[in-house]
Amino acid sequence: MRVTTVEGQGRCAILKVTIPLNIAQVWNALNAGLCGAAGRRGGRIGKIPASELRAHGVFSSPGGVAISALALAALVTLSACSHGTAGAGFGPPTVPVLVAKAERRTVASQLHAIGRVEAFSTVNVKAQIDGIVTEVHFKEGQEVKPGYLLFTIDPRPFEAALSQAKANLAKDKAQEVQAATDEGRYSYLYKHGVGSQEQYDQSYATAQADKAIVAADEAAVQTAKLNLGYTQIYAPIDGRTGTLLVHAGNLVKNNADTAMVVINQIRPVYVDFSIPEQSLPEVRQNMGKRKLPVRVAIPGQSGVVEEGELSFIDNSVDAQTGTIELKGLFENQDGKLWPGQFVDASLVLDEIPDTIVVPSQAIQTGADGSFVFVVDKQMKAESRPVVIGTTQDGETVVERGVLPGETVVTDGQLRLVPGAHVTIKHAIDSAGAAS
Repeated sequence: MRVTTVEGQGRCAILKVTIPLNIAQVWNALNAGLCGAAGRRGGRIGKIPASELRAHGVFSSPGGVAISALALAALVTLSACSHGTAGAGFGPPTVPVLVAKAERRTVASQLHAIGRVEAFSTVNVKAQIDGIVTEVHFKEGQEVKPGYLLFTIDPRPFEAALSQAKANLAKDKAQEVQAATDEGRYSYLYKHGVGSQEQYDQSYATAQADKAIVAADEAAVQTAKLNLGYTQIYAPIDGRTGTLLVHAGNLVKNNADTAMVVINQIRPVYVDFSIPEQSLPEVRQNMGKRKLPVRVAIPGQSGVVEEGELSFIDNSVDAQTGTIELKGLFENQDGKLWPGQFVDASLVLDEIPDTIVVPSQAIQTGADGSFVFVVDKQMKAESRPVVIGTTQDGETVVERGVLPGETVVTDGQLRLVPGAHVTIKHAIDSAGAAS
């Protein structure tokens, strides 16, 4: 490459050159050499010896194309090459990023597990007599209160059985009266020496037998009344009905294998979850001090859905899994938790004050471990190694490496290098970066 002349005043210089076919050599020479040469001359741009250009990889090449100063300006413009700042016009561009502030707050020490919602109470409704279902008084999925009428079984056979039991009772009562009268008569005769001992004993036995028969008849009447009462089946608990398994017209049997309907009590509910046996001593220690909160969230939904308290610890550890079952009790007034549903359960053991947290997306992993990019007041990114703790609700505890109020990058880290200038696209903290 042949240099014709270099002209310049102030902060810019224009070079008249003959450009070779390999433009990359020119770019590297201009970027690395010319500005440096201008800097060494104290900001005065003048003619640059060919030997100095050759030292930076610029050589003459046959077949080059001559370009005027105006055409070269369209290809390459050297600017800001004064006052000893080498290569300032060709520095890396600023990187747009998202940021957030590191915050100091009280963070809960928690145990996390997958839990399953369990109904507080479950009732399998079955018939206590044999008969034909004549009416169903509810709809599937309906919420019912205790005493709500669910089914009616044909009562006519049981009404007849009750009438028959009452008639037997009346007949046997009449016989009891007659036997008691005979016993009194033979007792009088025997006391006065007229009747025999055998006659008296016989009348006494008959009277006692009739008395027992009456008692049995009274029990039969009560049984008939109960059976008649069983023709109407009522809800025993407050809950929600499930699938209707027996419709009107079906024959049901006493205590059949299949329930007519299942009722689940869903206010309140339990959440079952298991923790490793190694965590049991810590749980028992904190449980002795206060009631331990249990928080649940539905997978795929943000935030805590319901908060309850630990109500049960199983009496043994599962030898196969090395875990122990726990239960949390939840009021569930809005019905967000449903029996059989899987949830994310968190058992809160303790509250840790003055903990520094950052958004989890700010944490990066490198060869030397975890780090974050911190933006300083000069809007430069600094790579800062950190020691992290637990993560919950999209935030990670930083045990060491970041101070409260510092600005960390939460998006755009792939384009960052230490010392890079940044521009904030959107600050989570309204104060902006490095306020």
